[in-house]
Amino acid sequence: MRPIPDSESLSCEFKSDRQCLPDRDLAEAVVCMANGEGGEIYLGVEDDGQVTGLHAQHCFPDGLAALIANRTRPQLRVQIDVLTVEGLPVARIAVPKSGQPVATSNGLSIRRRLQANGQPECVPFLPHEFASRQASFGLLDVSAQAVAGALANDLDPIERARLRQFIERFNGDRALLELDDAQLDAALGLTVRTPAGHLPSLTGLLLIGHEASLRALVPTHEIAFQILDGEEVRFNEFSRAPLLRAFEWVETLFKPLNTEREFQSGLFRVPVPRLDHRAFREAIANAITHRDYALRGAVHVRLAGDTLTISNPGGFVEGVTLNNLLVTEPRPRNPALADALKRIGLVERTGRGVDLIYRGLLRYGRHVPDFSTSDSHSVVLSLSLAAADEPFLKAILEEEARRHRELPVDSLIILSALREQRRASSEQLAAHVQKEASRVNGSVEALVEAGLLQAHGVGRGRTYTLSPNLYRLLGEETEYIQQAGFDRLQQEQLILGFVAQNGSITRKDVMRLCRVTESQAYKLTKQLCDKGILEKHGFRKDSSYRKR
Repeated sequence: MRPIPDSESLSCEFKSDRQCLPDRDLAEAVVCMANGEGGEIYLGVEDDGQVTGLHAQHCFPDGLAALIANRTRPQLRVQIDVLTVEGLPVARIAVPKSGQPVATSNGLSIRRRLQANGQPECVPFLPHEFASRQASFGLLDVSAQAVAGALANDLDPIERARLRQFIERFNGDRALLELDDAQLDAALGLTVRTPAGHLPSLTGLLLIGHEASLRALVPTHEIAFQILDGEEVRFNEFSRAPLLRAFEWVETLFKPLNTEREFQSGLFRVPVPRLDHRAFREAIANAITHRDYALRGAVHVRLAGDTLTISNPGGFVEGVTLNNLLVTEPRPRNPALADALKRIGLVERTGRGVDLIYRGLLRYGRHVPDFSTSDSHSVVLSLSLAAADEPFLKAILEEEARRHRELPVDSLIILSALREQRRASSEQLAAHVQKEASRVNGSVEALVEAGLLQAHGVGRGRTYTLSPNLYRLLGEETEYIQQAGFDRLQQEQLILGFVAQNGSITRKDVMRLCRVTESQAYKLTKQLCDKGILEKHGFRKDSSYRKR
């Protein structure tokens, strides 16, 4: 098998070394890769993937590594291995993704990106992009910095009064209400001490700046609200107002669309909205908190049919992926802005707003929040507004009443996964929860004890389905019968196959083969005997079963 890729990609570059690649060209290739997503450079390979080997001057890995360090600023440390490919030496240069901009020793800074045709290229790494890069790694908080050209009178007293109203409305940090305006601005990071005095920070301008000042000083700030009816655009408005006013604007537009109905659960009438208001608030707040304010483009709130999509410029910050959204520590791109919104009360104070978004959909029996169309340039969240599953919500409410607390988000995700997949092992359920199986087993078994799940088998072969009682509440009894029937049929086939191969089977063999308990093994063998398929020989511990 060829030990190198067949073609170039965003993280793979081929460099010919037949004529001894100049040191400058090698340094530029490394800088380009480091300022992109990192990756590997294969020295001694042509652009078309043909292996032509290393030049004699580049056959020593330590010398190559030293050359690269001396030719880059700050100095890059790379890992170099010399491979033998098709009988020729090739240097594999592993280049780490750099959190800060890197340049060649003569000042050239470039970065790697994909062209429209999918081919990689190196383009200038411009100064205004540096802050975005550092912010995504958590090395710089742009929202805490003073905005160039901003003055104290760019902050709007009316918006500051709105901020105080938000603190009361959303039960924020009420101690802030005791502060005068200057103290409030300092406490929330709305102003920054500079040699020229206290000047507005990006957070300050975004939250309480005059709209005209925002347009002039933060031209990238914009929020769009759109309603689509198929290919027809029914509503398409943009706002560049300060964030709190813009937030109220979005809420006002969405409120008449977020229709609510009620259903009876015991003695109580339970309201069922199209979208839980806490989930909606957190989704909007996440978009404005995590967006990259160095990039042009609006935060889009788009309603199309039964789907609400919220997107923002700037991909996930470094360390956050689709596979760890639920478990990674909160890493806002704009920590100062995020902290201010928490203290105001607009977002969840622990920083786990994503849990509220999941809860706001799953307890109503809707699909999980969908981030799958996000990429390195934007985060896209799709929320289902499909009709709520009222029997499922009723079962959740009954269980929460029994526990005297809300069901954990992990449990809601597990129930949702089994509604979709019908049957899963603890390892498969752990993947949905984004935790190790050992940390999820407790949640799974608690749901079994609560009568919401049913376990099948023992040991590593143990699987889970929704319980017959829950299927009955959902009006899906046939689905449970299909699952249980599949279990019995599969186990019977395993037993008969064992007997055909070995002549007989004991109850212990059945327990090991089907991964069931002793009582379950007894029931399985008895059923096969009652059907006239097997017959029992011997008594008690010495008994075995043979084909009749």
